[in-house]
Formats: sequence, structure tokens, C-alpha cells
Amino acid sequence: MSQKVLITGANGQLGKELVELFTAKGFEVYGFGRDKMDITNQAQVQEMISTLKPNIVLHSAAHTQVDLAESEPEQAFSINAYGTRNVAVAAEAVGAKLVYVSTDYVFDGTNDEPYNEFSPTSPLGVYGKSKLAGEQFVRDLHSKFFIARTSWVYGKHGANFVKTMLKLGKERKELSVVADQIGCPTYTLDLAHAILELVDTQKYGVYHISNSGSCSWYEFAKEIFNISGITVQVNPCTTADFPRPAARPSYSVFAHTAIYLNNFTKMRSWEDALVDFLKN
Repeated sequence: MSQKVLITGANGQLGKELVELFTAKGFEVYGFGRDKMDITNQAQVQEMISTLKPNIVLHSAAHTQVDLAESEPEQAFSINAYGTRNVAVAAEAVGAKLVYVSTDYVFDGTNDEPYNEFSPTSPLGVYGKSKLAGEQFVRDLHSKFFIARTSWVYGKHGANFVKTMLKLGKERKELSVVADQIGCPTYTLDLAHAILELVDTQKYGVYHISNSGSCSWYEFAKEIFNISGITVQVNPCTTADFPRPAARPSYSVFAHTAIYLNNFTKMRSWEDALVDFLKN
């Protein structure tokens, strides 16, 4: 019997990657976008999950527009907090393992050393607060969960920083990129593989999943152009030079303590992952 996996946010950047990987690995995959299952509709979520009875639920659906969340907090909390509650309650009722994809934005970025899974949270904006509220619902309402916090995600699906840089690099001779925000780029394929490894176990809890090492957006951009062989002048600038509605953590580097202590595969470096993505 192949295991049944239900994936929310299946049309998203990570969701599509999860659908492809789990399908390739022989799981019976049910991928739902908002058109097929609206996570904010509790009755619909319960009906879908109780009918399908998946063994695993991968919850990647989210309101991810960080700046927009500041002007529509109700929407962000409806999706990221109560939507997650709806998924958690329904998944618990059928005994499914649950993976909730969370974010580095649960931290305020005032640390000067990497954040591990036990570091105190204190999100700066609506997006981070709503994702943290989702984490809390998962902890309160589910007994077999993995909270997978990730950061600076890019991959072949959807819009992301790497694709934006490649596009701008072809259009412009010169670019300014923020140099005072430090974090961990994460390739969706590596994130999906890490999630696949998690759900094969009962090592429940919170995990920081990103590629290893860290950089600024400026360093990230320079590396993208370097690997791609695109010649463009990249200038470092500050966060203050480009004001945005939502505050970002200035330092959200992950320590992969849970991956290490639970003997999961070490995440490869962000540079190696980026080379792999750009070459393929």
C-alpha cells in the first residue's frame, strides 16, 4: 500500500516541488490549490481530509505577501493562523502526520548568532505573527507534527529572488541590492527532500530547514550573476534606502540544531544548491 499524501498550496513554489517529489517517490499524492480546497473554510477542509484519510498532510498553503499582510492583517491571520488550525484539526482527526511550513520571520533578527529551534520567537510584522500563530495552533491541536521553518526560498516554480535577479541582470547594467539583511537561501528541491526525510520518521518537533551557510541579499545577487556569467554592476545599499511597509529581520540565520541532533542529512551549502539550480 502506498502512503497517501495530501498537499495544500499545491500550486505554490514549494507545493509544486512537493507534488513532483512525492509523486516520483511512489506516494499517492493529492495536491490541492485554493480552487479545490480553501483552507479558511473549515467544513470543506474537514470533508476533504476525512474523505481522503491521508497518512501525511503537507501544509504549504499560506499568505506569503509580507508587505501586503501589513495592510490586510485579517486576511493574513485568516489564512496563516485559522487556516492552519483547520488543517491541523482535520489531520489530527484522521491520525495523519502533519508538516507545517513556517518561516524565519518568527524571529526579530536582533540576534548576533544563528537562531536554533529553541530560540525565543518575536516576530516584527503581521506575516511573521500570523505564521507564528499557525505554529501555536499546530502545537496545541496536533500530536504528530513537524514544524519546518525555512527562509529565502527559491526554485523553478513561482516568482522568487533568483528569477528576479536573472531578469533584471538581462535588462540593466547596474543594480542596488540590500546588504544589511543576512539570512539563509533555500532551494525548494532541497527543502522538499528534507521534508520527505522527516515524514518517514516519528522525530516530531520544530526544524530549521535552509541550505547551510548564510549571506546578504547583495552577496546572494552577486553569486547569482557570477554563476550565470551575467555582467552587471551590483551596488550594496541599506534597508533604509528602500523603505517597505513590513519590517524585515536584519539577521535571520538558522542553526540546524534539530537536523543535527536527530541525525538527519546535513543540508548542502547555499552556494552548491544555487549552482545546481542555475545549471539545471
